[in-house]
Amino acid sequence: MQYNKSLRNVAIIAHVDHGKTTLVDALFRQSGVFRADQRVDERIMDTMDLERERGITIAAKNCAVTWNGIKINIIDTPGHADFGGEVERSLSMATGAILLVDASEGPLPQTRFVLRKTLEAGLPVLVVINKIDRKDARPQEVLNDVYDLFIDLGADERQVEFPVLYAIGRAGVAMRALDDPQQDLTPLFEGIVGKLPPPSYEPDEPFQMLVADLDYSDYLGRLAVGRIMHGTVFARDALVCMCGDGRQKPLRVTKLQVYEGMRLKEVEKASPGDIVVLAGIEDVTIGDTVCTRENPRALARIRVDEPTVAMRFGINTSPLAGREGKIVQSRAIWERLNRESLRNVAIRVEETDEVFLVKGRGEFQMAILIETMRREGFELSVGRPEVILKKDGQGAVLEPVEHLCVDCDEMFMGVVTDKLAQRKGRMLNCVNSGTGRVRLEFSVPSRGLIGYRDEFLTDTRGTGIMNSWLEGYEAWRGDFLTRFSGSIVADRPGYAVAYALFNLEPRGVLFVEQGDPVYEGMIVGEHNRDNDIDVNATKEKKLTNLRAACKDENVILTPAKKMNLEHALHFVREDELVEVTPKAIRLRKMELSAQKRYQSAGVRRKG
Repeated sequence: MQYNKSLRNVAIIAHVDHGKTTLVDALFRQSGVFRADQRVDERIMDTMDLERERGITIAAKNCAVTWNGIKINIIDTPGHADFGGEVERSLSMATGAILLVDASEGPLPQTRFVLRKTLEAGLPVLVVINKIDRKDARPQEVLNDVYDLFIDLGADERQVEFPVLYAIGRAGVAMRALDDPQQDLTPLFEGIVGKLPPPSYEPDEPFQMLVADLDYSDYLGRLAVGRIMHGTVFARDALVCMCGDGRQKPLRVTKLQVYEGMRLKEVEKASPGDIVVLAGIEDVTIGDTVCTRENPRALARIRVDEPTVAMRFGINTSPLAGREGKIVQSRAIWERLNRESLRNVAIRVEETDEVFLVKGRGEFQMAILIETMRREGFELSVGRPEVILKKDGQGAVLEPVEHLCVDCDEMFMGVVTDKLAQRKGRMLNCVNSGTGRVRLEFSVPSRGLIGYRDEFLTDTRGTGIMNSWLEGYEAWRGDFLTRFSGSIVADRPGYAVAYALFNLEPRGVLFVEQGDPVYEGMIVGEHNRDNDIDVNATKEKKLTNLRAACKDENVILTPAKKMNLEHALHFVREDELVEVTPKAIRLRKMELSAQKRYQSAGVRRKG
């Protein structure tokens, strides 16, 4: 076994909003990637529009910096459990990890999720306590919490004896001790080089590379990204791709590239341990092995957790279909979903008679996929997220259960506990630190959390924080109501009229405004009772030839509640759909005809 000491492959793992991307910006600046006078945007690793808007990392990305002649490949991983597939495939390229923890919040549920994956991969960890300049920072208590977390996750002695640094990512400084002078990130660079191991390889083994990511170029076609496990590769080499079913596909490397900063640099040769981008492979999937034709041997494929949530995707069949989107065909939606499943190992797609079943880690991952397709010009309709059930050996139904961690003001503890108990949640722990806020831990079925986040923010007046991770499958905990209100459904096509909406306001909360197009079966509001009602949202005031002073009154409507995508997915019931177009998000009944809905309801009552 030998080591490529001129390389380090480091994955940065952290909970959402703990400063990971900001710290990577500082590493870029202090490693000489940018000129001193070069203007650079903040959070440059957030390349997707959705990442910049939401302030989170959605897709794992690669970059590289050089420090004292040593190349450091940095793998930026998502911090949300819904994007766990990105974490698992990116860790396959790393030989060490940096765990970033907020000095005030400490390790949170998503920290636990990504750290568990890191420890399972056997990677050594460098812990960085970030944001020590916060007024409520408590670095020593957080460090003790990190030790407890490592022990709780079953880390071995080597992993528990991790090195610790303290940092202020926004200021670009790191220290070995809290009282050290705050200068720059040199201690972090030295920690990466000195504490994290270089990639190892067998000098006598032929070339092998595990495909961990896919990309596409208009000029080069499909691109395969991965770490060279053994051997050396040259541009224009004749290789073979080992597929998951055992097939071997011959290929020739048309272009060989490595990371330099945020960009790709073309090279003629790449050494063992480096992360490379190969062009010339048209039919390749994540987990395949690229190796020599003389010694075709496959590496262990990337294993990911099973999906727990499924959603039904289909074409837009409403009367407004085709007016706002460019891509409306069923085949185009199927091809787009297939492309997503190739790049995201946590997503699986199945084709049924009328719709496409998409399986993933959570409703947030599904919402990001739908929003991305919407911005690409797709029109589609999607159903409510549903959990994927299993059965044990005795035939009993099992459902996914999540460990939920809630941080809220003490005054909201009662309502949060009551709402989660209604959703079959069980309290596991309650910690009151005496600061006015409490930390609660629950075991809750995954189906109980679908749609609860919006209700939670309302109950805690926007001050509560909730995070969860999948614990596993347990016995079915019984049925419960997730929505106590009905729907206000339009019974005819047209445009919403102020007079009609004003008279509907006592019935509940409306989703449409004056002038919005409506059609039969479209949901125009939330009924304040538990049943659905059909209404005429296009009704105009009758006109007469009588005129009198003050006869006509000025109609002032309450502002409509405009649904965003996540709210809409949480709101709809099993018999309802979300109509998604580039310009609008509408709610509708699966069966648009009021008469057919009435007839089917009568059949269900008799049955």
